[in-house]
Amino acid sequence: MRYGMNPHQSAEIVAGPGPRILNGEPSMINYLDALNAFQLVCEVDQATGRPAAASFKHVSPAGAALAGRIDPVAARTWRIGSVEEDTLLSAYVRARDADPKSSFGDVAAFSRPVDRVTAELLSTVICDAVIAPGYEPGTIGILAAKRGGRFLMFEADPTRLPPAAERRDVLGVTIEQDRDTVPVETVLPDSGWLAGTAREDALLGLVTVRYTQSNSVAFVRDGMAIGVGAGQQNRVDCVRLAGVKAKIWWLRRHRFVDGLPMVEEMSRQDRLNWQIRFAAAEMTVAQVQEFEALFGAEARSAYDDPTWRSDWVSKLSGITMTSDGYLPFRDNVEHAAAFGVETIVEPGGSARTSEIAASAAAHGIDHVETGLRLFHH
Repeated sequence: MRYGMNPHQSAEIVAGPGPRILNGEPSMINYLDALNAFQLVCEVDQATGRPAAASFKHVSPAGAALAGRIDPVAARTWRIGSVEEDTLLSAYVRARDADPKSSFGDVAAFSRPVDRVTAELLSTVICDAVIAPGYEPGTIGILAAKRGGRFLMFEADPTRLPPAAERRDVLGVTIEQDRDTVPVETVLPDSGWLAGTAREDALLGLVTVRYTQSNSVAFVRDGMAIGVGAGQQNRVDCVRLAGVKAKIWWLRRHRFVDGLPMVEEMSRQDRLNWQIRFAAAEMTVAQVQEFEALFGAEARSAYDDPTWRSDWVSKLSGITMTSDGYLPFRDNVEHAAAFGVETIVEPGGSARTSEIAASAAAHGIDHVETGLRLFHH
């Protein structure tokens, strides 16, 4: 490998048939991102029968999505025209648009071979690597030219099954465990209300947290994981983090944020970063001054006014929340309700699960227990 976890660490693969490298030279983190991301999209595709894509950073998804409708805001953001809803391109645009601040320099993963229009979009975004089960004619040349010819391309075998047991060496200790292979579709109830898009959202959310560093929570809406709370030491911080990301995604759809004046020669990513700061009301004093200089006094006045944000966020709804571990206290439900969650899918089985169910019912939230914990480290 180019290097290990850090540039001062050397690394090599000592066993196992990994994905084929078509271009570039990977680091250890590139491998970890690519392997986990590809497994995520393959499982989602298998569970739903729809093309899937993920945007991975530091061994957790910034976003994951099924193919589907690209709304006008995402179309303007990523500068694309009309896109069919069943395409791989739509899946990646929806995945990357979930948290574009975190997706900067991502590993893009696809459940199906990369086509030309998807490759052309990838060639325009700040993306470090791609993994897919194949590449249609002409796409390898488009992608291999990225980053001065150093763009990293993996080709994975979708028929390869990982071993039933997996090992990890930690400070001289070798640990072996059974690989987590329970199909998530088998743990969801067949009751009529969890059907159609609600069931697909639950499946996407469960697979997403399966490949997210624990503790983790995912907020899913219309086949998109729009908020992923990863790697927190307590559950409620996962909920709050996922909720804040979902809220920013939603606020980017407000006319104030979407309609910020265009600034000549400003890059797409710089504009996105300003929109996110504006939506989240998270600018430093110096950034507020720069924001006004770039976008004008009217935009600055909107930044200082909190009412439009709260009014708009109150309209956010239709979210399914999945959790990799049980919810220990009802404050998890209360925070989820404030972010528009209508369905909670969690393992259940804690001493307070009855309280969680009662709180969900009080907030009009459907509560589903799967009995399946999905920790990932």
